[in-house]
Amino acid sequence: MEATPSLACANKCVFCWRHHTNPVGKSWKWKMDDPLDIVNTAIDEHRKMVKQMKGVPGVKPERLAEGLSPRHCALSLVGEPIMYPEINTLVDDLHRRHISTFLVTNAQFPEKIKALKPITQLYVSVDAATKESLKAVDRPLFSDFWERFLDSLKSLHDKDQRTVYRLTLVKGWNVEEIDAYANLLKLGQPDFIEIKGVTYCGSSATSKLTMENVPWHADVKEFSEVLASKSGGVYELACEHVHSCCVLLAKVDKFKINGKWHTWIDYDRFNELV
Repeated sequence: MEATPSLACANKCVFCWRHHTNPVGKSWKWKMDDPLDIVNTAIDEHRKMVKQMKGVPGVKPERLAEGLSPRHCALSLVGEPIMYPEINTLVDDLHRRHISTFLVTNAQFPEKIKALKPITQLYVSVDAATKESLKAVDRPLFSDFWERFLDSLKSLHDKDQRTVYRLTLVKGWNVEEIDAYANLLKLGQPDFIEIKGVTYCGSSATSKLTMENVPWHADVKEFSEVLASKSGGVYELACEHVHSCCVLLAKVDKFKINGKWHTWIDYDRFNELV
């Protein structure tokens, strides 16, 4: 289930698929729905979407039934979910229903990261590795965006849960800073680094990206292997998905046991721990 409790964001990223029709802001200033209402409505809307597949050739009845009861929730559909004032209550309700939580934050609210309860997996978008390129790629509203960005990475370091840096590579914008990216790894020391090629969503008045800015999977993999080598053995390439133009680096000492990767989540155990 893809969802978000906040349509708003503090950035206007050049690769945002919404093309900035959603609101922007540096603090919460909108009408706020109750977190339980958001979860209930999200599940209702998810079920409506899945039900549309009933009777479609090739759709198995047992898979359709399974899809009507979401087990996982990606709080990253649009905007900045961590801005929502009742995010912890919303996360609690998802966990109460045994629904896992994957939240992506755009690294402009370090205090919100610190206050967030443990979730299944917490992502911070690392869209560039220098102040200049981060300003160009993310087009942040905050004047102290760089300090907020660095503090967000440091806040991630203190979270006792599964953490991820999410890198979106945009050719001609942010792929030449590999040494700077390597330095940023030391701040947050995430469990995983997810590196993907940018998805082209069409040009608009607010984004002039073209297919020329989309890297090939081979480019993404080469970047990932170089970044792993610069980590001094802390990270290695754990898996890749060519169709998604995506590569995953993982911490060797934590997830590679006797030469085999153990990166999958035991969701039943996670729910027990919650």
